[in-house]
Amino acid sequence: MRLFLHQFRAEQLLYWRSRESAFFTFMLPLLFFVLLASVYGGDRIEGVKGSRYLLAGMLGYGVVATAFAGLAIGVVVDRENGVLKRVRGTPLPPWLYIVSLLASTLVVYAIEAVTLIVLGRLLFHIAVPHHLFSLVLALLLGALAFAGMGMGLTAAIRTAEGSSAAVNAVYLPMAFISGSFFSPHSFPRFLRVIADVLPLTYFIRLLRDITLRGHEIWTRPGSVAVVAAWGLAGVIAAVRGFRWEPREG
Repeated sequence: MRLFLHQFRAEQLLYWRSRESAFFTFMLPLLFFVLLASVYGGDRIEGVKGSRYLLAGMLGYGVVATAFAGLAIGVVVDRENGVLKRVRGTPLPPWLYIVSLLASTLVVYAIEAVTLIVLGRLLFHIAVPHHLFSLVLALLLGALAFAGMGMGLTAAIRTAEGSSAAVNAVYLPMAFISGSFFSPHSFPRFLRVIADVLPLTYFIRLLRDITLRGHEIWTRPGSVAVVAAWGLAGVIAAVRGFRWEPREG
């Protein structure tokens, strides 16, 4: 436990000291929420106040920005710069390094989620969700699943220089198509067909069912199963393709 806490603290310091990473993965979802809620937060979307509808979408966008994109880019950069290789040469067990990294990512997303909810309450008078236990379970499921997908994606990225472009090409279109910023019901049919296979669609749908419609997480097994299945696929890809040493070319 002592070794874990030491490494966890190191990961937290590295994250918050990286201003670019902290801005794009932590601050950007907060800024998007405030800006978009200020523009159309008073409108009605699917029968609910726009700011309430948007909050669930921003919680979804936050998880792909933090647990998926931020984690994937950080791991690839560390791998290609030789950091992961040096970690393997220390007394720190490799599994403990991974656990510390994932725990740090979960804490960052937890802070982000709480901040989004607080901003919604203070700025836009959004009531705190009633089913907090279900919401916490859903957020934890999403963070773990997208972290698994992020780790799996690192196996397909060869260079540190291309990591941002590759990850952004995946997560930004997914965020838009899945309905993070707008209602997907207004999208053209071909976009809705694509959205129906994306894990973020089901995660945001789960969050909206809990926060807007008063459902518990265990009453939405379909969405839970899809998110969990994608996360498991990411873990399998990570186990098979994760590398500690820089890749050639």
